[in-house]
Amino acid sequence: MRLETKTALVTGAAGGIGLAIARRFAAEGANVVMVDRNADRLTESVNATQGEVRALVGDVTVPDDVDRMVALCESEFGGLDICVCNAGVIRAAEFLDLELADLDFVLNVNVRGAFLTAQRAARAMVRQGQGGSLIMLSSMTAELAMSNQLAYGASKGAVRQMTKSMALAMAPHGVRVNALGPGSIDTDIMATISNNPDNLRKVLSRIPMTRLGRPDEVAGVALFLASEDSSYVTGQTIYADGGRLALNYNVDVPEDAVR
Repeated sequence: MRLETKTALVTGAAGGIGLAIARRFAAEGANVVMVDRNADRLTESVNATQGEVRALVGDVTVPDDVDRMVALCESEFGGLDICVCNAGVIRAAEFLDLELADLDFVLNVNVRGAFLTAQRAARAMVRQGQGGSLIMLSSMTAELAMSNQLAYGASKGAVRQMTKSMALAMAPHGVRVNALGPGSIDTDIMATISNNPDNLRKVLSRIPMTRLGRPDEVAGVALFLASEDSSYVTGQTIYADGGRLALNYNVDVPEDAVR
């Protein structure tokens, strides 16, 4: 098991990509503290996850909550080796209609929350003196723009750049910092697209692999970044996007891909 004896903190862990990462880490032997704002969903997800896992209801934008997350890792498992800053939100609106409150909300969670979590986790890793791995969740929208995703795209672009700066700062401490950029992944957020054949066909026509990704496939990349398999990798963003960023045309979509 690649993460045996390691302790991991995963935010936004009640569902989707965060839950898949938490479960994969636990299956690989890690002690996992799973954090989310949704208490009921978090409890259900933790109860269905095998391994040494703990639940903590908390908000990544609240410094005291983030301190509690790190403190639980240290009190329950003796330290913190891996931190996945996955918690994030989306507010879709065209540029001319985007409300300042929605912009503030997205940046507060996706940028400020990611910063707070990463900084507090990094400080714990420095205290521990045994290195570690910080994994930031970016997105292919850090590279590709959508007119109705200004706030989200800006936030993920910020995460991508923060990753580089943090990697430089943490290298002397033996802590690696990388970002994971998912493409179109089959989660609840994608349901309005995946449940509509016409919408799904449009999305798949821009993905060379002509299918949506699975949360467990993103979790596999997170495992690589968390483990010693990536011991010489830092300051990078790895995109799990089915080839989307490499494509400059539309591909033919098989009929069975949208059924």
